[in-house]
Amino acid sequence: MIKINEVKATEIVKTKLRKFREVAFAENDIRIQNALIDGDVTAKTKAVSYRDYLRDLPANCDEKSVKELKSIVDTGLLDYDGFSLH
Repeated sequence: MIKINEVKATEIVKTKLRKFREVAFAENDIRIQNALIDGDVTAKTKAVSYRDYLRDLPANCDEKSVKELKSIVDTGLLDYDGFSLH
């Protein structure tokens, strides 16, 4: 029987999420700046909400099963266009 080290699995997923966030944060910072320049309150609100989503991603891995971690990586990463405010 193979036993998966859940602590190690969590760290692997957090590392993947941090790499994803590096690019996503940079792109989103530009969206926030453009919204501020244009005075677009709706775009600013969406971009700030996406920033908060990105910031919380690694913390969402704590105390998750391996199956839940896999789900986060496979379906939990939302790009900006797939992000909703709900």
